[in-house]
Amino acid sequence: MDGHEEAHGAGLGGRLNWLRAAVLGANDGVVSTAGLVVGVAGATGSRSALLTAGLAGLLAGSMSMAAGEYVSVSTQRDSEKAALAQEKRELAGEPQAELVELTGMLEGKGLTPELAREVAEQLTAHDALRAHAEVELGIDPDELTNPWHAAGASFLAFTAGALLPLLAIVLPPAALRLPVTVVAVLAALALCGWASARLGSAPAGRAVLRNAGGGALAMAVTYVAGTLLGAAGI
Repeated sequence: MDGHEEAHGAGLGGRLNWLRAAVLGANDGVVSTAGLVVGVAGATGSRSALLTAGLAGLLAGSMSMAAGEYVSVSTQRDSEKAALAQEKRELAGEPQAELVELTGMLEGKGLTPELAREVAEQLTAHDALRAHAEVELGIDPDELTNPWHAAGASFLAFTAGALLPLLAIVLPPAALRLPVTVVAVLAALALCGWASARLGSAPAGRAVLRNAGGGALAMAVTYVAGTLLGAAGI
């Protein structure tokens, strides 16, 4: 052990992105569902109403997140496939020009012209399309984005986050529902803020305060709105 071991690997960046997306998805589930059930709690103390509203919010939010992620990542995947197809055509039609282009890009990364040319020739001989995809496009042809994975991850993350405020508002006795929900939600948001800061190598304190503060504001606004609507008999 030399004290300087790092977790390298082709998929490390992708795994971190997935983990960050999961944390943000759970955070959205916590905030949106907490705001919904707390707002309903301001209008009524009915456990069945709270459960119905919470479940509706959970399902609507998780499906919306999954559908949005599927559409977004499908568009990205289509763009990646189109770029790879274009690169394949260019390699078939103008291989020498593509070799010169690859050489120039390697020079731009700091290699000498002679070394850049040698590396470009070796990469092209091994797998020309992969070389151009990775150096020019920043794409790994074997690891294109998967819309189904993205949709599933978003669905599960949002659902996991949404379950916490839903259970916190329906399980305790009526007198403890709001205090338990607020404490549970703020703790979960603080954890999400800390995790997202750690994944991004950012200071955790500010992220925790920002996350918890935003959740507290959302619950306060919806609770006041629900209370006013309940008082008005709506």
